[in-house]
Amino acid sequence: MVVLYVRGCCGESLPCSTRGASVLCASTCAQMAGCVSRVELAVSCQSLLDRDLGSRSDPLCVLLQEVGGGQWAELDRTERIKNCQNPEFCKKLIVDYYFEKVQKLKFGVYDIDNKSFDLNDDDYLGGIECTLGQVVSSSLFTRPLELKQGKPAGKGTITISAEEIKDSRIVYLEIEAQNLDKKDFLGKSDPFLEFYKQSDAGTWQLVYRSEVIKNNLNPCWRKFSVPLQTFCGGDFNKPIKVQCSDHDSDGSHDLIGAFETTLAQLQQAGDGSPVEFECIHPEKKQKKKSYKNSGILRVKSCKIETEYSFLDYVMGGCQINFTVGVDFTGSNGDPKSPDSLHYISPDGVNEYLIAIWSVGSVVQDYDTDKLFPAFGFGAQVPPSWQVSHEFALNFNPSNPYCQGIQGIVDAYRHILPQIRLYGPTNFSPIINHVARFAAHSAQQGTASQYFILLIITDGEITDLDQTRQAIVDASKLPMSIIIVGVGAADFRAMEFLDGDSGVLKSLSGEPAARDIVQFVPFRQFQSAPREALSQVVLAEVPKQLVSYYKWRGWPPGRLPEAKSV
Repeated sequence: MVVLYVRGCCGESLPCSTRGASVLCASTCAQMAGCVSRVELAVSCQSLLDRDLGSRSDPLCVLLQEVGGGQWAELDRTERIKNCQNPEFCKKLIVDYYFEKVQKLKFGVYDIDNKSFDLNDDDYLGGIECTLGQVVSSSLFTRPLELKQGKPAGKGTITISAEEIKDSRIVYLEIEAQNLDKKDFLGKSDPFLEFYKQSDAGTWQLVYRSEVIKNNLNPCWRKFSVPLQTFCGGDFNKPIKVQCSDHDSDGSHDLIGAFETTLAQLQQAGDGSPVEFECIHPEKKQKKKSYKNSGILRVKSCKIETEYSFLDYVMGGCQINFTVGVDFTGSNGDPKSPDSLHYISPDGVNEYLIAIWSVGSVVQDYDTDKLFPAFGFGAQVPPSWQVSHEFALNFNPSNPYCQGIQGIVDAYRHILPQIRLYGPTNFSPIINHVARFAAHSAQQGTASQYFILLIITDGEITDLDQTRQAIVDASKLPMSIIIVGVGAADFRAMEFLDGDSGVLKSLSGEPAARDIVQFVPFRQFQSAPREALSQVVLAEVPKQLVSYYKWRGWPPGRLPEAKSV
């Protein structure tokens, strides 16, 4: 079972008092939005077949997605353009994008000569099949149209470009207060802030709640951020209500004061010139003629910055480099025996091969040359029969690259009878190997290369301390590590490396800069569809990639060159 935990935005546990407003935690919204991206696809065609007598074709493009079992479901369709063999469709095709899935798409172009929604009675002008990963990783994705597999639709071509639908801007605020009213009988006040945006219906919707600062009438809250879409719906003049209240543990928080503003006014803060607002308590103002305010709220800084997404980096030309490490230690068992984890069944598979196919089939769409280095570890290799923890599956150490995922599979099958399974199970050599390439890429100072290492193993790790250090070092590099455990061994050490229960530290106590390891036991997916494994092990990669480039302060690069046949 995979459980998604979403943490709220409050710095402390704070009883929720909505006062009739609908509560929306800002960080929760941001995390939920990161679960899936919506992509719009722009489609154009060239040199379409002419099926109409006396005029040109009236094309329309329909988008379908494979839903399993060879079945296709329509997602969207463009408008119909009359009398055009080179259409550029205005209507964009919308599709949800998941990095961890292979999303097979089919684009079909039809000549529409009636008002019926059904396309079965319309002339087919050609189509293509591809994956969404291929499209989003290309600047322009151009392919020849086919009437059926291997039969070209004349000289017709289709070109597709992708753009993520989002407002990626984030509002960053620094706020303090002065001379707030004292609300507690035996102390001062425990102030916290709440920000509300006004809905179209005129109601107030909570978009952010700060931490509580205990016993302080001149508090300075932590710098915080809220997605612009959440904060004001992207409208800089939308009313924003700010409330400052005294926190009470029973939830009966006392209002200190409030005011209304807009993001446009908040933006005037900065460069050492804060914007000040009076906190007004309505009842006090009504009762006392001498009442001025209940304190001053000072906005020290208000900045709007772009929060880049995974797709921003991929569409900006970032290549994802995939490397495989296979465990050939003796605990796997004799490959000739049906009991061995390396035994290839009569249908040509084992758990190692399934893991390679599942993960590699997704990642390969994000690498232009489709050349993947593949290594083994823990075996005695010819001709010296010394134990190696980093040998090329193709026996070519100077060129360990395999052509595509099938190339890795072929190399694995070829090498299996030529080596002797031995031990121990050392991860650090292959992690350090990939890290050297990632470090060289990082020296360029651009978001151009990211590395994914897939390690498939059957058991307990031997060099745990060295591996911990290797992972901590790699956490500072553009790199993620996926570990798939095959067989029924005890994988507690792998779960420790995953870091989900806390920040992984080296033996010397140095913490990892970020979480880059994802461990999954294969046995949890033995009865599940093959794509389920890739969806789980790759689900964290987009977040890990973005977190690295954000940490380094590197924006996406230029769009890559157009890929075409």
